[in-house]
Amino acid sequence: MTHEVKLQDMNWRARLSDLSLWGVFMGNMLSIVMAYVQGWSLSQMMWVFWAQSVFIGAINVVRMLSLKEFSTDGVQVNGRRPSVSAGTKYQMATFFAFHFGFFHFVYFFFLWEQGPLTSFDPMTLILGGLCALGLFGAHSFSFVHNLSRDFRHKAPNIGTIMMYPYLRILPLHITIIFGSGFGAPATLLFLILKTAADCGMHMVEHYLFQKPSKETV
Repeated sequence: MTHEVKLQDMNWRARLSDLSLWGVFMGNMLSIVMAYVQGWSLSQMMWVFWAQSVFIGAINVVRMLSLKEFSTDGVQVNGRRPSVSAGTKYQMATFFAFHFGFFHFVYFFFLWEQGPLTSFDPMTLILGGLCALGLFGAHSFSFVHNLSRDFRHKAPNIGTIMMYPYLRILPLHITIIFGSGFGAPATLLFLILKTAADCGMHMVEHYLFQKPSKETV
């Protein structure tokens, strides 16, 4: 189901005071500061973003499996609408894990062709790993922090939940397509834009998850 997010309807004070938002922001800032201090190229930073994207997908699998209530409106499996059952939940989560995982399996080899991990010095690998862990911690905290807040007022559509991560990782893929050939100044700009998009998507996502409505998400 398509949602029209009206910015004037969002409680900006509540959105901006959300600790999980600032966790995502700080996770991104760690990457920006590290990239600036270490002089990393965009191809090096893309490995950190790839790891973040994998984390977002993994957390979404946990989110889907943790749903107590959900709807299957508009969802088709083998040409039929599946029943609302634990079996359907596990089936949808498994399908998402396979599809999202294969998507990133392909991207892994794309990034390896652009700049293999074996070409980086040990310190770069260690610091890059710390940046990835920082983003993992931020998204994990966000999931736990919002677990009791999301979907309190409605039964979400499991098909829509399955699609959210693809929207969430869009800035990553835009960066890969348009930013790979630029130098350090442009890299910093792309990192700032990526952070703004990441935080913006976080606010919109949880606004929709927590918005009281008679309609399903």
